[in-house]
Amino acid sequence: MQYRAHTGLAACLLGVALSTTTFGVLAQDAGNYPTKPVTLIVSFPPGGSSDFFTRLVANGLGKMWNQPVVVENRPGAGGNIGAQLAARSAPDGYTLYMSSINTHGINPGLYKDKLGYDPVKDFAPISRIATVANVLVVNPQVPAKSVSELLAYFKAHPDKAFYASPGSGTSPHLSSELFKRLTNTPITHVAYKGSNAALTDVMSGMVPMAIDNLPAAIALIKAGKLRALAVTSPERSAELPDVPTMIESGVKGYDVTSWWGLFTRAGTPAPIVAKLNHDVVTLLQDPKTKETIAAQGASSAPSSQQELAQLVDSEISRWGKVIEDAHITLE
Repeated sequence: MQYRAHTGLAACLLGVALSTTTFGVLAQDAGNYPTKPVTLIVSFPPGGSSDFFTRLVANGLGKMWNQPVVVENRPGAGGNIGAQLAARSAPDGYTLYMSSINTHGINPGLYKDKLGYDPVKDFAPISRIATVANVLVVNPQVPAKSVSELLAYFKAHPDKAFYASPGSGTSPHLSSELFKRLTNTPITHVAYKGSNAALTDVMSGMVPMAIDNLPAAIALIKAGKLRALAVTSPERSAELPDVPTMIESGVKGYDVTSWWGLFTRAGTPAPIVAKLNHDVVTLLQDPKTKETIAAQGASSAPSSQQELAQLVDSEISRWGKVIEDAHITLE
């Protein structure tokens, strides 16, 4: 018994020594990380909010690391294709993923067992990136200067009651369906592949309205190519202070704020994930970065790894209930 106890103690001490050695090697690797180009996957095409935040982070980290951070746009299936690709990447920190309220909040309730990835088990959270309101916009030729006037217009012209979105299952799609439900207004969904295509058809008059992320629409609003009627957040946007919220516009209970977060593959060594968190938070706290994000109508929102994990849990629960209660299904 005495021999066995000593043997167990020796094994324990050897395990601690190996663990300490391993951690030291990993920490050293994290200090050198990255030593080669890093891939940053985003689930949506160029031109939209997700692409904007992805390229902002890629450019900032690339300069910080003196290594290329290569953006890969992998659109499709409401964001699932890019998420599935990231979920199958090597757990070494050389593949990052720009998640959103879609892939790590809405889609689990929409796709359920057809999701193709686990938003919790397959990913290691790094940091939240930004938050932003969506905005309801119409073609300037639409004779409506407020939400109530738009609803009256659709009631008088049901043949014109259409809305564009950057894709089925996206935050703008769910925002629009929530608007449709809370206002009891029959509006037909027209899905596009990305915000750029959706807003282009609203500008041309092919579709009268859209609810989209503010960064994707704000330049068009300020140029007079789109008219903003309401923002979806509880407070007004600092970039559009004269545009009321949905709640102010009479749509009771309407509150939608989109967000983006950076992840890597689950199983990536903890010291590398910790370094990623430190570098991303440093980038997002830089005054120039904050100013660039604010100019898009968004807010820089760095966080701890745990805070991002908690956000994912709460959003999956929240949107799952909204989808179930509203009987929202994919078209």
